[in-house]
Amino acid sequence: MGMQHSSMLLAEHGYQSPVLLGLDWLFHAFGTRASGLPPWPLATAKQVHSAIVLRAAGAGVQGTADGLISDTEGLLLGMKTADCFPVLIADPQHRAVAAVHAGWRGVAGGIVPAALHAMGQAFGSDAPDLHVAVGPGIGPCCFEVGPEVALQFGQEGRVHLDLGQEIARQLAICGVPETQVDTAHLCTFCDPGAFHSYRREGAAAGRMMSVIGIQAGK
Repeated sequence: MGMQHSSMLLAEHGYQSPVLLGLDWLFHAFGTRASGLPPWPLATAKQVHSAIVLRAAGAGVQGTADGLISDTEGLLLGMKTADCFPVLIADPQHRAVAAVHAGWRGVAGGIVPAALHAMGQAFGSDAPDLHVAVGPGIGPCCFEVGPEVALQFGQEGRVHLDLGQEIARQLAICGVPETQVDTAHLCTFCDPGAFHSYRREGAAAGRMMSVIGIQAGK
């Protein structure tokens, strides 16, 4: 069984969220198998399923982290995923952005609240001002986990884990208004034509790059 209808719109560089499309100074895209990247400098990280967030200093690999933040015009922040959830965050008040790689380990470890905290420390961002889009990831339809993982989320036994819902729950606890959070409801496992999936394809699975950045001169 697939996930519910998505609000996301498919564009040249991947899926885009109505929650972020309304910000005309912003560029963002959730990558697919087919999508390419715009010709911007790209900041990435060595992703290790952590709760580490770094401020991007420029293009290239910034270090070991699963979240990047920036207020630099013309710089894309990118996170690679293949079942884990890409989370893109924008602060219209301070014109700042974040890209987060949120797998079950990162979500259990607090990567999403850590990104919000880092934006607050660096840019003065307040949770009620933030606009957040949660991209395609493995849905509860396909993400059965054992007791050791379920326990990390207050559940018992083997369960179908809804990681997208857990991310939304954490955002609400942090104070981000529900009306400013958009979850893709696109399952990477269910749709092999559109998405890579680590659980479906194993170690040989490709990755999708999701990006967010501040457009220069806007």
